[in-house]
Amino acid sequence: MSWSLAYLALGLAFAFVVAVLDQISKLVTLGVLPEPGMLIVVTGFFNLVHVRNTGVSFGLFQSVPVWLIATIAIAIAAGLCIWMTQAESRLVAASLGLAVGGAIGNVIDRVRLGWVFDFLDFHALGEHWPAFNLADSAITLGVIGLLATSLIPRLGNDKLSGS
Repeated sequence: MSWSLAYLALGLAFAFVVAVLDQISKLVTLGVLPEPGMLIVVTGFFNLVHVRNTGVSFGLFQSVPVWLIATIAIAIAAGLCIWMTQAESRLVAASLGLAVGGAIGNVIDRVRLGWVFDFLDFHALGEHWPAFNLADSAITLGVIGLLATSLIPRLGNDKLSGS
């Protein structure tokens, strides 16, 4: 198998696993927290909460139609898959896969529910980070991986490192 096909397969595997785990986590949590605003205190810094996000990151653009946000997310995921075919390292392929899987997980919510289910609520000193989900976490980790390969070029090219 060529490098590019192996990296594509790796990236798509990451995308599939993320999308599936994201949907499972949301189905389980929706079963426990079926109504908006419901809350379960887990620790002194973490809650499970039911938030319906009709916008994008941090609830921005809530007035934009769901179909438009979903279409843009699908287009971005498709572009990332094309980039995946050109990946030159496992880290780039995996990072792209994380981002694609996260995007797809949230698109599934938008199509199925009309909103994205966010439920992870971290807080400290009376301040709360906006609620998020596994898909959002995967997208963030994917971006961090891509930034790392940009800032430390040797991370982004397995062929040069001989691995």
